[in-house]
Amino acid sequence: MKKVYTCFCTDVIHEGHLNILRNAKKYGEVTVGVLSDEAMVRFNRFPTITLEERMELVRETGLADKIIIQDTIMYDDVLERLKPDYCIHGDNWKEGPESAIRRNVIEKLNQYGGELIEIAYTRSRDVKKIDDRMKEKLAMPEFRRSRLRRLLEIRPIVKALEVHSGLTGLIAEKTVVENDGELDQFDAMWISSLCDSTAKGKPDIELVDMSSRIRTIDDVMDVTTKPVILDGDTGGLIEHFVYNVRTLERMGVSAIIIEDKTGLKKNSLFGTEAEQTQDSIENFTAKLSAGKEALRTDEFMIIARIESLILEKGMEDALERAFAYTKAGADGIMIHSRRKSPEEIVQFCHSFREKDSKTPIVVVPTSFNSITEEELVKAGASIVIYANQLTRSAFPAMQQTAVSILKNHRAMEADASLMPFEDIIRLIDEI
Repeated sequence: MKKVYTCFCTDVIHEGHLNILRNAKKYGEVTVGVLSDEAMVRFNRFPTITLEERMELVRETGLADKIIIQDTIMYDDVLERLKPDYCIHGDNWKEGPESAIRRNVIEKLNQYGGELIEIAYTRSRDVKKIDDRMKEKLAMPEFRRSRLRRLLEIRPIVKALEVHSGLTGLIAEKTVVENDGELDQFDAMWISSLCDSTAKGKPDIELVDMSSRIRTIDDVMDVTTKPVILDGDTGGLIEHFVYNVRTLERMGVSAIIIEDKTGLKKNSLFGTEAEQTQDSIENFTAKLSAGKEALRTDEFMIIARIESLILEKGMEDALERAFAYTKAGADGIMIHSRRKSPEEIVQFCHSFREKDSKTPIVVVPTSFNSITEEELVKAGASIVIYANQLTRSAFPAMQQTAVSILKNHRAMEADASLMPFEDIIRLIDEI
């Protein structure tokens, strides 16, 4: 009896999967691999049901002789262990980032004489409808809201990218790259008050009110499924903060980060160059506690941002505040620095982890951008936010285009640096 292997990364079995299984049966004994939760996330397929439930879906087809767990996106370990005569997959992985997986499979099969069989991808209205329903499910508030906590359990570090519109949300949602034989992507989206204000041509002083911020959140959430972390500035008055966290929780936002400053908000990039007042521990913990008390679920996270290092108050003050804020109910600590070296951030993480091994630590390596994600994991960080890179990359490109048109009195010279609009449109899903 020949050995056949195929792998599924799905929460639902539809006609396309059944077609692959029926074809696999023609070649011999069928072993089906089911991707683990961590591998699913790396593959840009967030699981909506448990691993055991996904395995049961395959079992119920009656077409699998054996079912195993595949812990990695690449097939190295599985093919080396099973050495199947045939590996079967749909033909929809020949282009794009998934082609790296295909190359990996072919290389491993060639090492011992195995064969890849590709089945024509099943394109039908029913299959598309099922796929669309799965996306809709991921976008629903009750599913999206809880995803950040789940990601913290299964990812070594959660990567969030700044977005400020539906289009930038789609970039964060759909950008998947192949690197060193692995697929990688962003896990979450960061909606920054700085970038939201900048996109509206307004100063970053909490001038853009929460109603306007919510419109931006709506634009992003309407076309994406990944969890949203909101920059909540200072959180405002306690009475307003309590109302706002309930609204955000109901919308499906996963977390809000508020900073321990008071008075007119000034961007942290100015540090001590602009007059900024840090809130007292007593007042800020009261705000955190009130926010936590107002929540209806255990899923929404309130994360405390500490400005002690920005304001040069020292490491001892930062740590004192961190432990006080977690005691008051903060679901995470964001530590900020504007130094070029990551040294003080790493020192804070190590010192905090000596007493608290569980509370998530959020870092924003804007100034200290030489540090790698692997180094942040070793330091004890849980979430890394790339907080303004999309905005900063867009502005010079747009300005350069405007200058070129003015200089040349036509658009031809600028065209060489522009993306075809057809490529942009492909980001947008048709209904």
